Amino acid sequence: MLRLRGITKHYGERRVLDDVSFDVARGRLTGFVGGNGAGKTTTMRIVLGLLSHDGGEVTLGDAPLTAAQRRHFGYMPEERGLYPKMKVLEHIVYLARLHGYGKDEATSKATELLEQLGLGERLGDNVEALSLGNQQRAQIAAALVHDPEVLILDEPFSGLDPLAVETVAGVLQQRASDGVAVLFSSHQLDVVERLCDDLVIIAGGGVRAAGPRDALRDQHSSNRYELLTDGDAGWLRAEPGVEVVEFEGGFAQFDVDADETAQRVLRKALDRGAVASFAPQHPSLSQIYKEVIQ
Repeated sequence: MLRLRGITKHYGERRVLDDVSFDVARGRLTGFVGGNGAGKTTTMRIVLGLLSHDGGEVTLGDAPLTAAQRRHFGYMPEERGLYPKMKVLEHIVYLARLHGYGKDEATSKATELLEQLGLGERLGDNVEALSLGNQQRAQIAAALVHDPEVLILDEPFSGLDPLAVETVAGVLQQRASDGVAVLFSSHQLDVVERLCDDLVIIAGGGVRAAGPRDALRDQHSSNRYELLTDGDAGWLRAEPGVEVVEFEGGFAQFDVDADETAQRVLRKALDRGAVASFAPQHPSLSQIYKEVIQ
């Protein structure tokens, strides 16, 4: 378990991180979201030891994080840092060898990883000849090739088309299932919502919400339901304790004042005819984000 507790950071008089605390668990994908300048990159760089912090502590396995442990971390910065004149496979092999792998093992690991990321046909190309999206995949390979125990990715899905997003997501999910602790930032809230197990929302240098995705959904959900019947759902507008939000034919989205009201609505709907669906509505990550940063 990677833990951040009470992390603060100042640049002169400006406080850029204020009591930042959250966990990144092994075997789970943690999405780290916030606007530009919210403190995501600064937090990641402090975890990696690239920046100092003014207060708080970063621990791994209940002990202060050391430089030796950080060598087993994988990091993908938002800015690309590959050598443009090197060939793709040659570059990833080189990075693997820097982590102590022999030539044959490094070549095998790099080749397998690049193929998983959809770059199998570009192994002999120079990095600079790749599209921006493919350079992004190569950058992810650079962070993964040494089998890190903790993986920290700053905007890994930036510049990727939908198919590439699915490919990269699959690789990250596999790493998490192998026990890696994965922290990734992204502005693509739909991808974060679909992919992550845990969420951290940061704004103005402070954590506004953190925890398991489904728990945060429950915490921020209202008593909103959707009903779909084979008849006309207009009768809902006259029901006590019901406020209709959207209505068209047999479809209605509505808020209730209590769970008992929702059950009464369902019973009445069944009395009137067939009910195709009746379900509570959970807020999207976008809705939760807007709520907590206000």
